[in-house]
Amino acid sequence: MKRTVLTPPDLAGAALADCKRWLAITTAAEDASLTALLGASAEACEAFTGAVPLEATCEEVLPACREWQALATRPVQAIVGIEGIPAEGPRFALAAGAYEVELDADGTGRVRLLRQGAEGRIAVRFAAGLVPEWDALPGGLRHGIVRLAAELYRARDEGAAAALPSAVTALWRPWRRMRLT
Repeated sequence: MKRTVLTPPDLAGAALADCKRWLAITTAAEDASLTALLGASAEACEAFTGAVPLEATCEEVLPACREWQALATRPVQAIVGIEGIPAEGPRFALAAGAYEVELDADGTGRVRLLRQGAEGRIAVRFAAGLVPEWDALPGGLRHGIVRLAAELYRARDEGAAAALPSAVTALWRPWRRMRLT
């Protein structure tokens, strides 16, 4: 899966304010680095839980085929468009009647082509995330993201960080999605 985040969630507002309160920072001098650490923490939250915490507009590139294909990102809120990617030449929008989309109750988004043309791959654009904004995020997820960003901020001069802190994983564990293979 090749996913690209086209529109990331806004972490420079309420999320940054929560992080600065946790760290007792009152100046704006560290805002850019704290916002970047919040982004990294949100990515770690997604990796741990299996769910994108805050809504973002994303794109995944999949092979063009008639079989149902599931997007790797969850939970998908809406699939907003599909473009064909030919071996040579520019992308092109697929007509609405050329594909089907399906959203499952567990947040899985699925797509399939009804008619295959010149495209060898397809780019699926979609909105994914548990909630649209920071203040709507459940407390455990929100607090875990802030705590991890604060840990990363405090350890910035010590080199690479080790595993996720146990306090953070304890906050995220109720939202963890497990898959049996």
